[in-house]
Amino acid sequence: MPIKSEKSQSTAAYALLKQRIVSGEFGSNDTLREIDLAKLLDMSRTPVREAVKRLEDEGLLTRVPRKGLTITKLDQTSITELYAFREMLECGAARLAARYADDMEIENMRAILEESRSHADPIRSNYEFHQALYAASHNQFLVKAINSLIDSTALLGQSTLAHTGRPEIAYKEHLELFASIEARDESRAEATAREHIRQALLARLKQQRAVMVNRSTAPNPIESTSKEITE
Repeated sequence: MPIKSEKSQSTAAYALLKQRIVSGEFGSNDTLREIDLAKLLDMSRTPVREAVKRLEDEGLLTRVPRKGLTITKLDQTSITELYAFREMLECGAARLAARYADDMEIENMRAILEESRSHADPIRSNYEFHQALYAASHNQFLVKAINSLIDSTALLGQSTLAHTGRPEIAYKEHLELFASIEARDESRAEATAREHIRQALLARLKQQRAVMVNRSTAPNPIESTSKEITE
């Protein structure tokens, strides 16, 4: 059934474009024009323009003078600021989870960790564990804020969990975080979450430095993007 009202079309356009941005379907060097996006979505330009404005407001798209729309690129300062904000939110979620998680939520986190030991996809396991932790905080506004931030993290491209050694380290950090939540130790849960996010930031900055080195030495560098949730 076709989407008829401009408001519903705008909402649909926003969701479809956001999914393509977060999944990495649009390249970071692509120039996006509203007329092309309208054709891609088989919609008129008005709802697409409204959707684009929302995505600009959220920081996922940037309008470059004399060029057009591009996927927002984050420099080292922006990356550090993003992870600092994420640290605040994740620490709050961990503390609340230690306070409010019920028995079923505790068992769900335990099951995810047990399955992740032999899981072939550490990125997906990481996502499932964190989503379970957020849900256990029992704060819908906090969960919404964290998931919005995850969309911005996806702008960074390939997950740090795709690199040798990081999945094993992250798994151990998850075990420690879970143990503190299960013990109802709010202070320990917060401290463990803080260390986990700071280690993720260090891994991210190391990855970004490697990308910059590769770009400076390769004649035609190919940027790697990920369709998975980044750490």
